Amino acid sequence: MKKLLITLAGIALATGTIFAGILFDDYSLSPAQKLNAARQVIEQFYVEDVDADTLTTEAIKAMLKTLDPHSAYTTAQETKEFTEPLEGKFSGIGVQFNMLEDTVYVIQTIAGGPCERVGILAGDRILAANDTVIAGKGLKNTAVMKHLRGPKGSVVTLRVKRGPEIIDFDVTRDDIPIYSVDETFMADPTTGYIRITRFAEETAKEVKEAIAKLKAKGMKNLILDVSDNGGGFLGAAFDLASEFLPAGTPVVSTSGRASRPTTYTTEGSGDFLDGRVVVIANQNSASASEILSGALQDNDRALIVGRRTFGKGLVQRPFPFPDGSMIRLTVSRYYTPSGRCIQKHYDKGKGEEYMLEILSRYDAGELWSADSIQRPDSLRYETLHNHRHVYGGGGIIPDVFVPADTSYYSTYYRDLVAKGLLNKTVINYVDANRAALKHKYPDSEVFDNDYEVPQELLDRLIAAGTEAKIEYNDGQWLRSEPVIRAIMKGLVGRDLYEDGSYYRPLSRLNKDFLEALSLINDSERYNSLLRGH
Repeated sequence: MKKLLITLAGIALATGTIFAGILFDDYSLSPAQKLNAARQVIEQFYVEDVDADTLTTEAIKAMLKTLDPHSAYTTAQETKEFTEPLEGKFSGIGVQFNMLEDTVYVIQTIAGGPCERVGILAGDRILAANDTVIAGKGLKNTAVMKHLRGPKGSVVTLRVKRGPEIIDFDVTRDDIPIYSVDETFMADPTTGYIRITRFAEETAKEVKEAIAKLKAKGMKNLILDVSDNGGGFLGAAFDLASEFLPAGTPVVSTSGRASRPTTYTTEGSGDFLDGRVVVIANQNSASASEILSGALQDNDRALIVGRRTFGKGLVQRPFPFPDGSMIRLTVSRYYTPSGRCIQKHYDKGKGEEYMLEILSRYDAGELWSADSIQRPDSLRYETLHNHRHVYGGGGIIPDVFVPADTSYYSTYYRDLVAKGLLNKTVINYVDANRAALKHKYPDSEVFDNDYEVPQELLDRLIAAGTEAKIEYNDGQWLRSEPVIRAIMKGLVGRDLYEDGSYYRPLSRLNKDFLEALSLINDSERYNSLLRGH
């Protein structure tokens, strides 16, 4: 028997160019031939039955993993789930996620959705759902979704890792209508505010309509908020930037190995060419948010307030297959009008490190100090008109830095939010008092000016926390009470009115918003910064 095995091994070596019945001459195989031969060898000779579809899917994913963090393959079902938030419909827990290194990373929460309501953030890693571990198990996206999705009104407990912390969130599933413009209001008699949560097919149209409404109310200047906006369609960012720029203005350019350099310029003049513009952005603003911010900054049309953005300067092109699956392949880099690419550094095949780069900014103190942001001369560019210095190589650096604000944070507040108690308490309160509230506050403007969260509602929240075994802490309550009051007022307003009344009370505590409002109303300072002084 031993002699027979040695003989068989010798035959295998002697016929090394024969794979699965296919003969190749001269021992030379092209990469494509070798890949196909390997698949056939596995299918025909592996010790157990193999699923050809699974084999092909995993091979494609493995190939793409060696390229960059954004090239990806999705099955037909995954493709449908991925594109839903950009097409105006979504249901479930309201989160976009990505699988990297066998870990579920939150890419973006849907504004007003269940995950946002309980405080889940971009960059969080979901470890388990209802005691079922979903990290480190080799699950496909579709398998993960089965654990996350469920009937409307049902609750899923998500165990989340955020830095060194492990936090449990009770998420109530819901149907969520998707809009790009989450909220629009007059911040003061002459300043409008528009919050954009994603870049989808209707984004430019929604913003155009919002601008028209604000102009009718006396708007002269505008704050655009793309903080925590993870991006979307490049075309939507181009269309939106065109609203603020004259015809023939460069917005973005793209260039790749297999695609010729292309510069996209505005075809017509936008509807808001005059008036000061400030864009609020932060470390979670990515992709299309950065295209918009970079275009307005480089054309000296707006000032950016906040913190350095995420740094995604790669363009993915979809390559759909007949079965509905799709490869989203990075085909080019995009460049802002000054010529800078804002893609941050990545090592091929190390997607997890790439996603965790935001945490390194925490460790380096960048979210609290502008001096921690690197500005190498080799990546310095100039804006097109005023020749201000701007930098590439890792996100859009704001013109006015605002440190991250944790002044109202406490673990008591975090746990109340994570268990969904603020939402539950407010829903019960509004349901019991809806008629009286609508009579006393007939519209959102009256509500915003006159409504105060009653002590009774705060007491109900504390009692709900105690019932949920969240121990009351007086010091932590006093620290977080202002933001708790603002959130509860916003939730009441969102429930009562259709025109979006959630963010208004929160804006009065938001340092990014307050800085943007101060800057836009100080014409001397605004113009000085715009000139680079």
